[in-house]
Amino acid sequence: MKKKLNQKLIDLIEYYNLININYFYSNNPLKRTKEEFKISTNDAKINNLDKLKKSIDLIKNCELKSSATNLVFGDGNIDAKIMLVGEGPGAQEDSEGIPFVGRAGKLLDKMLAAIKLSRDDVYISNVVNYRPPSNRRPTDNEIKRYLPYLTKHIEIINPKILVLLGSTALNSIIGNEEVISKARGKWIQKNIGSLNLWIIATFHPAFLMRQHEQKKLAWIDLKMIRDKLKLLKTQNH
Repeated sequence: MKKKLNQKLIDLIEYYNLININYFYSNNPLKRTKEEFKISTNDAKINNLDKLKKSIDLIKNCELKSSATNLVFGDGNIDAKIMLVGEGPGAQEDSEGIPFVGRAGKLLDKMLAAIKLSRDDVYISNVVNYRPPSNRRPTDNEIKRYLPYLTKHIEIINPKILVLLGSTALNSIIGNEEVISKARGKWIQKNIGSLNLWIIATFHPAFLMRQHEQKKLAWIDLKMIRDKLKLLKTQNH
């Protein structure tokens, strides 16, 4: 009983840390060094990621690419068991060439910290790799065009858990018949390319910045991710 009470207290403290909005309302971007990939001993994976990035860079006749400053590929640990997929780069991401470095990225880092993770423990990318003009949602045709690259990206990283941040990521991977409010917080197993993954959707950090009351649901999702990761690690031993 004492152990359960202690865990509830820890969860409550972490939740209140998560909903503290002062942290991510700062306009200062995250300070991230632009590394191609985190240090890894997997040369084949590094080479495959480099080839994929170059193939995206060669895309022709794309409005996203023509209006963007930088290709925004990925960030984090390429050997991670968890991969997170967002919608697309914003202005700060476009400027730095790194995903989730603006205000939403600061909240994402805080969300990860609430379950004892950091960017060194996960890998992050987006549905599209170039910033949509005026931060609009990628069109269905743009999503369809970039989906093979995203699928290949996921295959190369080979995570155990895929976290879909927001409705665009959800619809790209799962389908347009799902809405984020109903689909979030539910585990499904699905084949992505050659992989069979555990997939869960949750709200995009940018949405949580506008809808603070939804953070309580995001916290439930985060704990589910934490518990699933623990379970998978146990099963692998």
